[in-house]
Amino acid sequence: MQTLGVGLIGTGFMGKCHALAWANAGPVLGAHPRVRLVALCDTPLERAEALAPQWGFERAEADWRALIADPAIDAISITTPNRLHAEMAIAALQAGKHVWCEKPMALTEAEAEAMVAAAKAAGKATMLGYNYIRNPAHQHAIKLISEGAIGRVIQFRGWVEEDYQADPDLAWSWRAKLAEAGLGALGDIGSHLVSLSMGVMGPIESLIADMQTVYETRPLADGSGRAAVENEDAATAVVRFANGAQGSMVISRAAWGRKSRLGYEVHGSEGMVIFDQERMNELQLYQNRGPKAEQGFRTILTGPAHPPYGEFCPAPGHQLGFNDLKVIEAAEFLASIQSGSPCKMDFAEGLYVERVIHAIAQSAREDRRVTL
Repeated sequence: MQTLGVGLIGTGFMGKCHALAWANAGPVLGAHPRVRLVALCDTPLERAEALAPQWGFERAEADWRALIADPAIDAISITTPNRLHAEMAIAALQAGKHVWCEKPMALTEAEAEAMVAAAKAAGKATMLGYNYIRNPAHQHAIKLISEGAIGRVIQFRGWVEEDYQADPDLAWSWRAKLAEAGLGALGDIGSHLVSLSMGVMGPIESLIADMQTVYETRPLADGSGRAAVENEDAATAVVRFANGAQGSMVISRAAWGRKSRLGYEVHGSEGMVIFDQERMNELQLYQNRGPKAEQGFRTILTGPAHPPYGEFCPAPGHQLGFNDLKVIEAAEFLASIQSGSPCKMDFAEGLYVERVIHAIAQSAREDRRVTL
């Protein structure tokens, strides 16, 4: 395949991220096949028509089914609200398209399993939008831990906290409805924490958890009353990993002052590693080596020694950003399409994340430890 025709569904924040990533994967990272941005889809059509030329697409479309049926399109990006992910992804796979879908994968485990089955039947490349796992700092943390830099891994402490639902006067939206969003904080941001834990700790064996809906109702935007918040604003889990280590995960979408506080500490028998996405170009490393009077945390600033940072910038410490991680993600998806090999966090691997976040919800509802 010399050129890949792309169709993008959705023109919100993540839609723009995908458009930028598709356009820059080749120029920045030399990704193949080359990309042709065929059609941008959203409703009303006027919105897609206004953004299509700005984002580099040849035309606009309002009907996502027509987009999927277009023979000029080889790959579909899905950046719609959560309830549409499964239907769109399955239809696209059945039409013979490769699929890049934002997370959460689906509303339920059953929907996610159906997406995996459709991908297997179609034999097409799939990927979920876990761009944080592509961060060179996180990848270096994986390397350090795997090479024994902190000894035997003992404990994991992870957190993902934001304040986009912290205001009690924030209007009710689809994010508060089970039939539209599915899980709340767990699906929206908790899934990112699980994806990071996979790299540094491996799979989870079992967990016990609790959940909280901080604001039981929210005002309707039209001022006509209040509506129930049907999913969780916060969750906490105590986990046991398959490698024998223990850990904890704290998740909240109602934590004032936190913007993208996604990170972890990995404690080992000879030191520890700390990563936090709010300082996404740094790692903190402590090693129990040398004179005690000289021991302490040291900051590792990412640079060209942490691939693929150098493809974006030749200077250490000058820093990558959120959209750069999306470019890396797009390049890996293109490589998967070209080679026929699965990429990191395809639908099959993403099903594991869904099982973990739904196990946290199940444990909280049933007040018991859940084994995965």
